Amino acid sequence: MQIGIFSIGDRRPDPLTGHILDDAARLAQMVDQAVAAESAGYDVYAIGEHHNLPFVTSSQTTLLGFIAARTSSILLSTATTLITTNDPVKIAEDFATLQHLSRGRADLMLGRGNTGPVYPWFGKDVREGVPLSIENYALLRRLWTEENIDWTGTHRTALTGFTSVPRPLDETPPFVWHGSVRTPEIAEQAAYYGDGFFSNHIFAPPAHTERMVRLYRERFEHYGHGAAEQAVVGLGAQAFIRPRSQDAIAEYSTYVADSPTMGGYSVPEYMRVTPLAVGSPQEVIDKILSYRDYAGPLARLLFNLDSGGMPPVIATEQLELLATEVLPTLRREMTSSLPPAVPLLHTDRVRAASKDLQPTLD
Repeated sequence: MQIGIFSIGDRRPDPLTGHILDDAARLAQMVDQAVAAESAGYDVYAIGEHHNLPFVTSSQTTLLGFIAARTSSILLSTATTLITTNDPVKIAEDFATLQHLSRGRADLMLGRGNTGPVYPWFGKDVREGVPLSIENYALLRRLWTEENIDWTGTHRTALTGFTSVPRPLDETPPFVWHGSVRTPEIAEQAAYYGDGFFSNHIFAPPAHTERMVRLYRERFEHYGHGAAEQAVVGLGAQAFIRPRSQDAIAEYSTYVADSPTMGGYSVPEYMRVTPLAVGSPQEVIDKILSYRDYAGPLARLLFNLDSGGMPPVIATEQLELLATEVLPTLRREMTSSLPPAVPLLHTDRVRAASKDLQPTLD
């Protein structure tokens, strides 16, 4: 099981002081966070993609390439890369390059994004989000596994005799996760190809996540990739830790009191209806372990610790507390004896892609 950190790179006011990091400081904070995560023993560091204020994560592979030069072992990923508005050719080139520069420490999570206005900025129609996801990914797989491609689709100009360069490291494409909170077609797509499915369920009720994960697992088995229990499932998480639960809730409440994501709920109320984990180390452990009750065995768990204007010093402190007080138990209790049917790293994973097949909802 992989446990890591993800950041969406938002620049928001510190809820207590009103201070906002500038672009350079926020980017530097994310680099420092990745270095700290590696030092603390996390397996993965991932960043989101946004092209609107108040975010700084518009150029993922630039940032991840810089992080690769500052680290040596942590796996670098995304959360998510927009398969809808990015050109599949550019995704193929950028992440193959990142593979080489990081010596294979790279995979990616694909998604449609949660910002509707981004579509027309890149000449796309938000109403075509799902068809774009399906067609663009079918092309991306071919770009990584074939050379001299002839391709014609609906959403992009045709390709004739095209070869994406550089080729994937060791002729093995990066492992791909398909990220979605609410779209069954994306769970179906992940299952069809035997890829990973990641539900960033930090805002969603567990019952909804259970339905999405169950669909993915059933279809993963249906397509012959392995038993449903072997399907490669990842979840997002948020946590805040203090020795006493009362102190954790009181302090965290000051940081999220005006956050629109809370929807007017208090922290205890929000914890009752979502996977948010705030409290003592044991309470956080118990809440995270409960994810298995509705999602089954997990292959990846990513924590978001620095959003909403969380002061950098507090975010770093939480990263370290999580690593020392929570992660050892999670690794011991959540590592399944049943191996995933699909390896999580790029090594030993060369999977043939078919240009004629598409996922179905039969």
